[in-house]
Amino acid sequence: MLQILLSCVAWIVVGLVFREAIAFLHRALMTTQRMHQIPCLNCQFFSGSRYLKCALHPTEAMTEAAINCPDYCSRPQILE
Repeated sequence: MLQILLSCVAWIVVGLVFREAIAFLHRALMTTQRMHQIPCLNCQFFSGSRYLKCALHPTEAMTEAAINCPDYCSRPQILE
């Protein structure tokens, strides 16, 4: 009887660990998708400098706050 109870507890623990792993992967995927929406790298005001990343919004550059930036202006494409 004790072996059955311990076996059930072990499977419950395995199930909980599996559920947490799936939840972690889901959160990581959602965060990754959200970060890919940041348009700063393609903006003409983005400098890439670690001191002043954006001339207009230096505190919001490369953060989630920049996703809907009202001053976003795409960088002109250079044709070769």
